[in-house]
Amino acid sequence: MIPVLFIYSQLALAALRLGFGLIFLVHGWPKIKNLHFISFWGFIVAITEFLGGIFIIFGLFTQLAAFLLAIIMLVAMVWRIKNKQALSGGYEFDLILFLAAIILWTHGAGAYSLENYWQIWLL
Repeated sequence: MIPVLFIYSQLALAALRLGFGLIFLVHGWPKIKNLHFISFWGFIVAITEFLGGIFIIFGLFTQLAAFLLAIIMLVAMVWRIKNKQALSGGYEFDLILFLAAIILWTHGAGAYSLENYWQIWLL
């Protein structure tokens, strides 16, 4: 353990939030553009991925969005495992996104977020 690195933990959390949110924004956008082609659950996933990505990027409703995205990634992993896909070349991306969602769900948006900014100014 290198304690001096703890001073960067809030920057690391912000970087995780930005990258994670961007991934879901980029993957949700094509689904949003083609909403008339998808089922009810496809609609829910599309909206959750796209809006969840935006919220997480800006640090708004981060824990709720991360929780919902964790559920989506857990379902995706279970589906891939059920279809006999291996970890390598199968569900490794889903796994890392699930774990990142768990980190954001449990840690929140962090210091560099709109949630934190508004909390400071609302006191």
